[in-house]
Amino acid sequence: MRSRAAASVLATAGFKDVFSMAGGIRAWQGGTAAGSPEAGMSFFTMAAGTDELIALAWLLEEGSRKFYLAVAQMQTAPEAAELLNSLVKAEERHKGTLQSLYRELIGREPDQNFPGGLPIAQSLEDRMEGNVNISEALVWAKGKETRELLELSMELETHAYDLYIKMSRTVPAEKAKNVFAQLVAEEQEHLARMAELLDRTAE
Repeated sequence: MRSRAAASVLATAGFKDVFSMAGGIRAWQGGTAAGSPEAGMSFFTMAAGTDELIALAWLLEEGSRKFYLAVAQMQTAPEAAELLNSLVKAEERHKGTLQSLYRELIGREPDQNFPGGLPIAQSLEDRMEGNVNISEALVWAKGKETRELLELSMELETHAYDLYIKMSRTVPAEKAKNVFAQLVAEEQEHLARMAELLDRTAE
């Protein structure tokens, strides 16, 4: 699962010969590839201008906020629940940052139903980071162990990290580049915390 996300990050970093093994490490070890929600494709190429890039990021942050909130409520492990709830707050903060960026760069207040008035919003209903369907992911998450939920969350955050790197390279405005670079740094921090907790759950 994380192989696909890592391959995307390496490709973004400029590596040419990058491969992701179907089924991941479980398949390599001879197990059956488990069916967690597929992540990978993003709507990045559909966003034509800065306004749509900001809207895309906002929509994916909101989708992830909904997912983390629901999964945190399923958790019985206090440390995992605390981490997931902190991600909920981080996504809310990111949404506010993106709205402020939109206001500054586009020169007008976001619509009351922002970003619902933009064409890209119609393609992202019930979606979160990694272009994962939220409803399907929540069905999958029921009854899953903390480790499995952390693995999926790490993949989602890795895709967000990769997407924001691409956005920071695409937007022309220096202010937007700085905001997306800040989001990259925060996604890195989220991944580090998840990896640390994942290592502890394996002990």
